[in-house]
This record gives sequence, structure tokens and C-alpha cells, in this order.
Amino acid sequence: MLGAVYGDIIGSYYESRCTKDYDFEFRLESTFTDDSVMTAAVCRAILENPRNIATRRDMSARAYEYAAQYKQYYSYYPNAGYGAMFTKWASDRRSMHKVRSFGNGAAMRVVPIGYAYDSIEQVQLQAKASCIFTHNHREAIHAAKAVASAVFMALHGSSKDEIRGYIVKKFSYDLDYTLDMIRPDYSFDSRCSYSVPPSIVCFLESTDYESAVRNAVSLGGDADTMACIAGGIAEAFYGEIPDTIRKFCDSRLEYTIKSVIREFCDKFVH
Repeated sequence: MLGAVYGDIIGSYYESRCTKDYDFEFRLESTFTDDSVMTAAVCRAILENPRNIATRRDMSARAYEYAAQYKQYYSYYPNAGYGAMFTKWASDRRSMHKVRSFGNGAAMRVVPIGYAYDSIEQVQLQAKASCIFTHNHREAIHAAKAVASAVFMALHGSSKDEIRGYIVKKFSYDLDYTLDMIRPDYSFDSRCSYSVPPSIVCFLESTDYESAVRNAVSLGGDADTMACIAGGIAEAFYGEIPDTIRKFCDSRLEYTIKSVIREFCDKFVH
């Protein structure tokens, strides 16, 4: 579960200093961003009430629970690098209106959902609920479902070919390219349809956790979020993160975020 947060930290320095170098340095300036904060918020929402979704009423109530935690965690870390649309929504304590964003914030935070539920159908329902207030857009909901589904499949023994095939068929994503094909012209764009499929390819082309994160950062795009997504799927698939990465990232992760993620892991990660 920490694989997503570590990807965020490693990629944070390169979000505004894009690199195409696979062998980039781990920078001392690296820090956690909104990706980690919102991942912790999802963890807290599930810990507080891991309810399944069976009815339309369940969906509405669950969506509200996710949204309430987003606002709460935003209030803890208001300067973690959120987008303008999310900041406007999260900082409004009097309203819980719905926003139609298609940004990749919908997908960066859903890794915990892939761990917490027992069927891919429930995982996708939870992923949808996690989007309704902040990313109530078909493109964003698709992306959140795709990432959570990939995590669930990776945890439950699916091969990379099986994960690729399912994501392509279910979500109509084009994953039929290599990173070398797109890297030269790839640039920063936080739209889900642009950044989430390559993030999944970064995992599919990886050989271990570190290579998945390096793949994502070295595309030269939205480095922290793409590494968060690729790293989250990669940890679920490989089950191991190098100690050097753990030490580097743990020293940069704030205590409240670390503690809620570890509480989540104690309950849901086996």
C-alpha cells in the first residue's frame, strides 16, 4: 500500500522539472504531495466504514463518506499541491456540491480500494463512489475504476497479460505501445485519458517495483501522480519494495499520513 505513496514522493521533485532520464537521481528535495494526502483520506474513509455498496442509496452515502474525508485531509494539509478546481471545492466547508473534473486526481488515490474489497465488482463500485463529489465525469470514473481494478487483479494473482487484456476490454484503453515509443514526445497533462493509460503501461513494462516508478517518472509527464499509480499497482503485483526506497521515502512522509496508511495495512494487507 505504501507503494503508491512512495511513488508520489520519488516523483514529486520531477513534477515541475520533467526528466526523460530513466536513471534519474532520488532528490533530497522530494516530499509527499496531494497524492499521498488523498490516498490517506481514502484509507481513513474505508477504516471508518468499510461498507459494501449494494443499492443506489448505498452509493450516495458512500460517496459522501469519501468526500468528507477528502475535505478533512485537505484541512490538515492545505498546501500539498492540489489543483485549483479541487482546492476550491475542498476549502468550501459549507457546501458538498459535485464537481465534473476529468483530472487524474480521481485515479491517484484509489489504490487502497483495490486492497480492501473482495470482488472486482465491489472494487469498481467503490472507485466510482470515490469520484462522485470531486470527479463526477465519465473519464475520471473510468480511470479510477481501471487503476483500482489493476491493483485488485495484481493482488489476486493475475498475470500482466490478464491485467492488460481486462483493462483494454473493460475500459477501452489503448495499451498497445511501448514507453520508448511515446517518451520522446510525452509531456505534462493531468487529464485522465492522457496520463492514466501510460501509468498502467509503466507497470506493465516493469520488472520490479523500482523500475515501475522509474518508468513513470522518466516519461517526463505528471511524474508524482503517474509514479503513484504505477507504484501502487507494482507493489500489489511484486509484493516487495527495496529497503533503500523505504528508508528514503519514510523520512519524508508526515506522521499522520504514515500512521493511517499503516493502520490500513494492518487491517487489509496480508
